[in-house]
Amino acid sequence: MSTMKVTAEKIISLSEEDGIDELQKHLTLLSDDKLTTMITNSALKGKETGVLIKAIFKGSPVNETNGANRRLLVYKHCIPLCESGDLQPEVASDIIGLLMLETHGLPGSALAALGSLYVEAIKMGEMNSGRSLELFPTVLTALAATEALAYGKGELSGDEYKKQLINSLCSSRWDPQCVIHLTTMFRDVPLSAEELQFLIEKILRLFLKLDLQEIPPLVYQLLLLSSKGCKKLVLDGIVNYFKKQDQLQKEEQKKGESEDVEVQTIPQDQLRHVEGTVILHVVFAIRLDHELGREFFKCLKASQSDPLCPFSIALLLSVSRIQRYEEQVFEFLKGAITKNFKDDQIQQSSKFLQDLLPQCNSVSDMIIDTVKNSVFGWDHVTQGLVQLGFMLMDSFGPKAGMFGKVTEVTSTTAKTPNQLACRLGGQVLLESFKMHEPIRGEILEQVLNRLVTKTASPVTHFIDLLSSIVTSAPMILLESSSKVTETFDQLSFLPLSTVQGLLKAVQPLLKVSMSIKDALILVLRKAMFSSHLDGRKSAVSGFLLLLKNFRVLGSLASSQSSQAITSSQIQADVHSRYNAAANESFCLEILSSLRRCLNQQADVRLMLYEGFNDVLRRNSQLASSIMQTLLSQLKRYFEPEQDLLPPLKLESCISAHGDQVFLQEPLAHLLCCTVHCLLWDQNVRSDGNLSDDEEDEEGGVQNELHAILESITKRMIKSELEDFELDKCAEFSTTSSVGVKNSIYAVLVMGVNEVLMEYNFITGNYSKNRIEEVLELFRRYHKVSDILRDKAGKGRTASSKTPRSLLSLSFVSTLLTALFRDSTQSREESLSVLRSSGEFLRYCVSVALQKIQQLEETGHTDGPEGQSADKAFRHLCDITSVLMWRYTNVPSTVEDAGKKGLSVSLLCLEGLLRVFTTVVDRYPTRMGNFLSSLDVSGERDSEGSEQTAFYIRQFQRALMTQLSSGEEEFNSKEAQLLVSILSVLSRQLNPASQQFAQMITCTVKLCKETNFEDISFSKGLLSLLFSLHVLYKSPVSLLWEMCQDIHSQLGDIDQDVEVEKQSHLAIISMKTAPSTTLLVLSQVGKVLDEVDWLIAKKKGQISSDRTISGNTQQPLVQQDPIEKAVTIQLGTLLTALHELVQTALLPGPCTDTLMRELSRTYSILTTLTKYYIQLCATQPGQLPSRLEKLVKLSGSHLTPQCYCFITYVQSGELTAVGSDKTKKKKKEDEAVAAASAKVLRETKAIPNLIFNIEQYEKFLILLSKKSKVNLMQYMKLSTSRDFRINTTTLEAALQEQEQQHDDSQQTESSQASEGAQAPKKKRRKQ
Repeated sequence: MSTMKVTAEKIISLSEEDGIDELQKHLTLLSDDKLTTMITNSALKGKETGVLIKAIFKGSPVNETNGANRRLLVYKHCIPLCESGDLQPEVASDIIGLLMLETHGLPGSALAALGSLYVEAIKMGEMNSGRSLELFPTVLTALAATEALAYGKGELSGDEYKKQLINSLCSSRWDPQCVIHLTTMFRDVPLSAEELQFLIEKILRLFLKLDLQEIPPLVYQLLLLSSKGCKKLVLDGIVNYFKKQDQLQKEEQKKGESEDVEVQTIPQDQLRHVEGTVILHVVFAIRLDHELGREFFKCLKASQSDPLCPFSIALLLSVSRIQRYEEQVFEFLKGAITKNFKDDQIQQSSKFLQDLLPQCNSVSDMIIDTVKNSVFGWDHVTQGLVQLGFMLMDSFGPKAGMFGKVTEVTSTTAKTPNQLACRLGGQVLLESFKMHEPIRGEILEQVLNRLVTKTASPVTHFIDLLSSIVTSAPMILLESSSKVTETFDQLSFLPLSTVQGLLKAVQPLLKVSMSIKDALILVLRKAMFSSHLDGRKSAVSGFLLLLKNFRVLGSLASSQSSQAITSSQIQADVHSRYNAAANESFCLEILSSLRRCLNQQADVRLMLYEGFNDVLRRNSQLASSIMQTLLSQLKRYFEPEQDLLPPLKLESCISAHGDQVFLQEPLAHLLCCTVHCLLWDQNVRSDGNLSDDEEDEEGGVQNELHAILESITKRMIKSELEDFELDKCAEFSTTSSVGVKNSIYAVLVMGVNEVLMEYNFITGNYSKNRIEEVLELFRRYHKVSDILRDKAGKGRTASSKTPRSLLSLSFVSTLLTALFRDSTQSREESLSVLRSSGEFLRYCVSVALQKIQQLEETGHTDGPEGQSADKAFRHLCDITSVLMWRYTNVPSTVEDAGKKGLSVSLLCLEGLLRVFTTVVDRYPTRMGNFLSSLDVSGERDSEGSEQTAFYIRQFQRALMTQLSSGEEEFNSKEAQLLVSILSVLSRQLNPASQQFAQMITCTVKLCKETNFEDISFSKGLLSLLFSLHVLYKSPVSLLWEMCQDIHSQLGDIDQDVEVEKQSHLAIISMKTAPSTTLLVLSQVGKVLDEVDWLIAKKKGQISSDRTISGNTQQPLVQQDPIEKAVTIQLGTLLTALHELVQTALLPGPCTDTLMRELSRTYSILTTLTKYYIQLCATQPGQLPSRLEKLVKLSGSHLTPQCYCFITYVQSGELTAVGSDKTKKKKKEDEAVAAASAKVLRETKAIPNLIFNIEQYEKFLILLSKKSKVNLMQYMKLSTSRDFRINTTTLEAALQEQEQQHDDSQQTESSQASEGAQAPKKKRRKQ
């Protein structure tokens, strides 16, 4: 050992003394083993190792064989020594640093040996610590600079040898532990583009073999490596890896749920944390390298078929925090979301597309998954989620229509892509709010800001979101109570609908926060004296809401109050200061504030009267105060003298301002509110829910009100129209103050009569006298109603809209049941009084229709219980049951139709159509409950589809009866209604079910056998056929048959040709053919849309395949199923259009539309041709024979006929213009103007069609060159459009000229004979 130590010291000292010869001699004496042992010992002790190796190198000149070999020996020994892990890190890095400095001095053979040593060590898995790998890039760089090396029997350049080494290394198996070290090492190795791609593909494949925790550092190294190139490949690989991991994790989760076993090869939290880290690495890399950012977006846009997954969405949202990419990210996401919804909608509406393509992945599900995943510490994603949510809600929320009017859409009926995108935005924000505390304040603030600032556009979607936030986390919102109270300050300036929505949304907070409640009351009191009418209405609305929700001690529990709070986080009235006893003084104080409104405008009073009903039902202890208020208000307009007529002072209900007259007191609504409150209070009293004191107190008010109402009833029946200053000769125009006053009086009288009818029917308990009074009141109502209707018919100035009925929905339900279904013996006599009046029956059903329509449009109706969706639904079920029974049991043929021409049965049928439409739109989830409640079927326990099928059969039977009754008795209106109902119900059937197939069979049968020439009915029936057929299979063959029928019925454009008589569908006749043509063409347009969509999908696939593979995949041997389907669709469509183009259609909408669809057909044929040109570039091979057939069909059949059709259309116009010349001057001008407008329209359509035909031929020439197939052989030379000689016209003109020459004096007769000769020529048949 001592001699060794001396030797090591000796070597070092000789080196320092520059005794190189001595040093060389000394080193020569050392054997290889001794030398390596010396180095090892020195390195293990960590003393002067670097100095020793330097000394050895100094004494080993490269130009001598011994020196070079000794150097190689040092390298070969030091590399595994450093890798072994026995040395201290500083020592190992010193050694490697020294070796790196000396590497370029080594001869080529030594470098080659070192390279092979490294490759073998890596293959054997001996490079796991990666310490010595730093040297490898230096070796490879030095090797690449070497000129020639012995390789096998020949020679290789150093660069080629380096390539061989890298290829060998990348082709071998890598130990998973050394993957990160190797990736780090390759950053310093000069690589060609091919080598880099090979290397990155190798590393990406190894992702699956690595432990999850090793992925982030490897990704980091890969991103650094991507600075050399292949950025897209790296990003694609990372995204695809996590996409697969997410899918695996999801499948395991599902499997675990179904089998109640937890199988987790990948723990979810670990995967999410790794994903979060990787996202941070990628975003950091993009921030530093903008080229990487550009590649990222290119990569997303290229993979059109399926670009997104939860991981890539999270990555995008993180990238959006880099300012330069923010707009780009959200535009891309917006486009991807709407495209996904549109694609899904297109696919769901066509069986042809469903069979052809798998269902597209839902982007909305992926985004919701991203929100859920972000709970694992993805703080860098949450800000993007908030922005995305608001962007979707702002971009796709409901828009203001004409004059700021909004069509209200409930969140359950989101159907269009825009509505779905808006709803998704709301879901993202709600879920983010629940999961992430830091962003709650921002979300709430932004929602409230939008409610305040977006006054011009509807904000229902933001109100829905706020409501969901409050219900999901009310206690959390209390932390931001200041934001809510700040919003309250703006209440009087906001639109009424916004105020009502906002207050309803925050109402749960009022019960748990005294400060919010106090702030609101203060604001509402101020608003009560606002100069804006809307501000005062907002105050009334707010106070009524408070009255409904702060229940006084002893109030009855109401099923309606269940909507107050559903959250388990709030137990109402928990704290003593919010208890029911304390609420009483609070409510009475509000009531006193509201009494001031009884002197304000009619709109404010109206709100109050409509609100009192609901307040009383929710807060029954306020009955005496409310009844007292109503009594005193009613007394202001009631005439107490029993002998005086009329019983009401109508002049007090109006006021004038200048020459304008307007309503001051909505008397009918006051009376209506009084009646409903009185009847409800009477029910409560009869159930014995009040104490004796309360009974005495309220009894007086009740009795007084009953007396007033009975007095009004008696005197209203006695009153004539003249008592109200109304009669048939009175003026009702809206332009004069007298007309306006009379109109207001008429509406008030009608309303009062309606309210009294309801009051007397309910309190009369079916006594004959009271029922007769009801009928008398109706007659008074009807008289006024007739006058208004007649006046509306005569002058345009009068309002023709019937005022909204004041009967409540529950009463309409009760009344219809009594009239049509009540068979109780004791009531028979009294009810027969009403049943004998056809007008009264029609009135009852038409009011039901009005209520259903209001429910359909707004989701609620006027009157008590109209705001409660559940109660409205219950009444709707009862009404439908009666209408259904009445229609099915009393045929319309035996009824009197009345003045309007609609019998009760037809009104019932119209009601049924509206009901089914309403239930489908407003209560889509309750269709089964609805159908089972109509106990006509007796199939309460059967499934939803069975019930739907039962009702479909009922209506089909009714339609069959109509059609079998003969054309004289055929009622077109009824048949149309039945078809509309069938089309609404058919949407509830599963297209794969047997019932759906039966429905199609029946509809086809009807179309084949019905030959009634009724245009509206045939349109309805054929529309139903198309809507069903498209969900069953593609309608192209049906379209072809229909085009043959149309051609057969209308004849050929060439009158000498006799068309073969065909009749696939009897419903297509001479009369119905033009309207059917328009229907067929609209369906052709839809088929073309589908084909266009499919071609776009295929084009996207080609481009994404090209970018992924970068080279051609395979020769075009077998035709793709989508291409085949597109070709067949277009082929059948061309055959159908070939029939239509030859049909003698009347110039007008039919020819215009046909021109447009032909133009589109050629445009899509051009798109298909371009697709095949693109395909030939990537996949050379034979063109499919089907495509050749399609080209032949278009070229030899359709195109020549298109030119003939253009000639036919133009000659038709000329004839029309020519015949117009013989008319009177005024009519001639009109006809010429109409004809010139038509010509202007045609001047666009005809050149467009010709241009599209020529474009198609141009791209066919290109495709012929690319594919080496002569496709132009099928094309005929097109007619020159600039100059055309029509031989028939020429002959006729020459004949005329000759006759003029022979007998110039008999010009007129010669013209007549010429006119008589022309048709003879055309009528000749072959």
